[in-house]
Amino acid sequence: MLSLNLPSATFKISERDGRKYIFDILRRKYVALTPEEWVRQHFVHYLIHHLGYPSGLLANEVAINLNGCSRRCDTVLYDSSLSPRMIVEYKASDIPLTREVFNQILRYNIVLRVDYLIVSNGINHYCCRVDYNSGSCTFLTSVPHYSEL
Repeated sequence: MLSLNLPSATFKISERDGRKYIFDILRRKYVALTPEEWVRQHFVHYLIHHLGYPSGLLANEVAINLNGCSRRCDTVLYDSSLSPRMIVEYKASDIPLTREVFNQILRYNIVLRVDYLIVSNGINHYCCRVDYNSGSCTFLTSVPHYSEL
């Protein structure tokens, strides 16, 4: 897998029937090791081990219902009362982070109404804070430490 613009991490990787799998510490199971999953696992590791996010408040592949359609948020951070606070959307490292990627996470936020939105392809990471009073998003210079939320 490709090198990313995230701290290095050690992962449990297995192979079955010629396919590679990576252990997801949040879902507590092995999942197919796709380029997007490679980014997800690195980013989750970054949130937990470098930015102080509690693993117990993070969830991967969170199902939501958007206009009668089932969708999945890549990662969601909850607060201590289990209300969603942040959505993270991942793309493979060779996928550019276009306006459509941001539109995707904004659609998910119609349902969850979180304070923070992050998109990452493992190379570039964008984080914005949602201001519901003004109806705007302010891009931050970096992903905040958990204590700053």
